[in-house]
Amino acid sequence: MQKLLFTVDAISTWFGKACAWVVVVLTALITWEVFSRYVLNHPHAWVLDAQIMLYGVLFMTAGAYTLAKNGHVRGDVLYGFFQPRTQASIDLTLYILFFLPGIVALTWAGWTFANESLAIREQTFNADPLPVYPFKFVVPIAGAFLLLQGIVEIIRCVICLQTGEWPRREDDVEEVDVDKLKEMVHVKDADIEALDQTLTAKKGGQ
Repeated sequence: MQKLLFTVDAISTWFGKACAWVVVVLTALITWEVFSRYVLNHPHAWVLDAQIMLYGVLFMTAGAYTLAKNGHVRGDVLYGFFQPRTQASIDLTLYILFFLPGIVALTWAGWTFANESLAIREQTFNADPLPVYPFKFVVPIAGAFLLLQGIVEIIRCVICLQTGEWPRREDDVEEVDVDKLKEMVHVKDADIEALDQTLTAKKGGQ
């Protein structure tokens, strides 16, 4: 079962990181348009729509990745003080009552929405129109990935209710951990305190 959880986590991670390269495209596009507009005096009507759609891709495709890393913001400040089984009970209830219906509806409606857009070859409304339907297909695709990851999170809740502990997640890029950094450079708190006392003494002597 743990292998299945890791496999889905890996898929969500791959999808999120692959779509994250859109940031590079978006940055290059904005930079080029600013240069073209203010230096060459040659703005492009379609760039704003392209920027909005690219940002939408980033926003939609980050959901499954963030859920896989347990990175979504929780509104309940008391949640962290609960026992794992209590946390799992709350999560499982919310997943069933709100997450599943919402994401299923998003994926289903998004698929219908995208196909309708494709049928009429929908475009943006400006002097240089862009096709909209490729972007709209991002909605059901992102919804499907998020739904798959949500099912895995529900399985995690069930396992936690049975064992009393949350199943392990794969490690990923994290913020700097000071304690781990100290271990890497072989520095102890006592060494830091001694150095601090030495510097303080030197300043006092001056």
